Amino acid sequence: MNRKARRSGKWDLLQSSGFARPPVQELHGAHFLQGRAVTEKGVGCMPKILLAEDNPADVYLIRAALEEHGVDVPLQVAAEGSEVLRLIEQQDVPGESQLSLIILDLNLPRHDGIEILQRLREKARVPRIPVVVLTSSDSPRDRIAASELGAAAFLRKPSNLEQFLSLGAVFKEVLQQARTASGGI
Repeated sequence: MNRKARRSGKWDLLQSSGFARPPVQELHGAHFLQGRAVTEKGVGCMPKILLAEDNPADVYLIRAALEEHGVDVPLQVAAEGSEVLRLIEQQDVPGESQLSLIILDLNLPRHDGIEILQRLREKARVPRIPVVVLTSSDSPRDRIAASELGAAAFLRKPSNLEQFLSLGAVFKEVLQQARTASGGI
């Protein structure tokens, strides 16, 4: 099944479950979580999640999974690998919102997820940010590479809505572990 057909199938799954397709501006650009707009710069120095995902249906499902599990942290979406790398570079800029978690698809345009993980781990300040790889890849090579590069988890994208929404619990747990490790809780 090609990528476009998989995307269409996810929207069909969402609509059959009672979800309405949101306007595109809600998926990219200003990012909404719990009805609160978050601009590209973030909100002060508030922690945030970076979602590296180019599929709007998956962005919508991940946002729903976070909300389902009470994760009330601003979500910034980057649809291309080059944008992810630019946002990682901003972690060295004083006053920028700091990332608490990166949710990373391996199949991004411009730079793939493994390359992003390699660059992320090369930066002095950034290696402490937990990364959850969420991908359609089932390649053992990808799983091993992600593990060797310090990914907190490697998850295959679920094919049904209930399983996708349950991912929010994994993201919440990784965030809690990171906060505990940094002395935040």
